[in-house]
Amino acid sequence: MSTLGIIGAGHIGSQVARVAIANGYYVVIANSRGPETLADLVADLGPNARAATAAEAAAAADVAVVTIPLGRIDDLPVDELAGKIVLDTNNYYFERDGRIPELDRGETTTSELLQRALPTSRVVKAFNHIGAADITTTGTPAGTPGRRALATAGDDAEAVDFVTRFYDAAGFDTVNVGPLSESWRVERDRPAYVVRQNADELRANLAIANRLP
Repeated sequence: MSTLGIIGAGHIGSQVARVAIANGYYVVIANSRGPETLADLVADLGPNARAATAAEAAAAADVAVVTIPLGRIDDLPVDELAGKIVLDTNNYYFERDGRIPELDRGETTTSELLQRALPTSRVVKAFNHIGAADITTTGTPAGTPGRRALATAGDDAEAVDFVTRFYDAAGFDTVNVGPLSESWRVERDRPAYVVRQNADELRANLAIANRLP
């Protein structure tokens, strides 16, 4: 059984955990307040989940998910995540994270910032432009007409392939945006952000996105 290590047990992290467990993964999940604060969530997730510290979740992971505020990525366990595929669900909320001039000027993306913080990991964008509740409620079987689509972006082909397979298991088609440098197309305030769309609609929304507001 493969292990998904989830760093960040908020709305997105807990829903990705549910999808993972439903598809045969073991989940090790962490937050910033300590494993003991996750007792209720782990009880709800069932026997294929346990709480841990961020470093423990990273070390246990075959694949990791980072779903924490952007301002905290420098606190991540770099060594424990070395060489691993890391799904990045983040978005830039300057109201929460403070102003990041590189992002304001359109010089980088949130995923590239995470890749910089985790230089030996294989970062790939995932689950950043869907509401948390929709992760477990809007997926449908492959081939369903109008099936909802989600975007990914990454510099590592194996990481992109993993997200594509994970999305499909969760009930979503995949649109590959390209490298991490193009992941801005699916970030906050772009046309593809948090709207329900099929693959053709998603491609169209990605194409009309503007780099800066």
